[in-house]
Amino acid sequence: MNLYLMRHANAGIPRENPLLDAKRSLVKEGKEQCVLMARTLSALKVQVDVIVSSPFKRAMQTAQFVGTELGYESRVEISPALALNASYADFQDLLAKYADHEGVLMVGHNPNMFQFLGHLITSNGGAAIRMRKGAVARVDLDRHPALLRWLIDPRMARAIYASVARSSRPKTSRK
Repeated sequence: MNLYLMRHANAGIPRENPLLDAKRSLVKEGKEQCVLMARTLSALKVQVDVIVSSPFKRAMQTAQFVGTELGYESRVEISPALALNASYADFQDLLAKYADHEGVLMVGHNPNMFQFLGHLITSNGGAAIRMRKGAVARVDLDRHPALLRWLIDPRMARAIYASVARSSRPKTSRK
């Protein structure tokens, strides 16, 4: 299985009240990050069979925006195993549920996403991998321990797009 772990896009400043924080929406920059990352995933020819999201609004919005841009037509599934208070055991149960799928995109939060990623690729959680808002990691679960194929965040995607745009301009000669 190709597992794509994505941290939700920018949702502004966290709120102290956990009930209000759970309802925090993406800001304009977060929506732009979703479109950018979805286009990057499309350029990488990513195919997803299922998208699973944390029940928090910002994660669900990220999953829906990215899914729409990828042409994903099914419903985004919601799982508490991707919520802020979820354990690695909850996450493993979630992985087992979708083990028969070829490509799975899971959208959640830090610190869970980078902790889950660290556990997957080292089997003991010894890796500390930074995932910025909107970042996506591709993990090959057919290997043990799992293999991190790539990790792309919106800053990197913007830099790649900018360099491609500059180098693809036709050169004109001066006479």
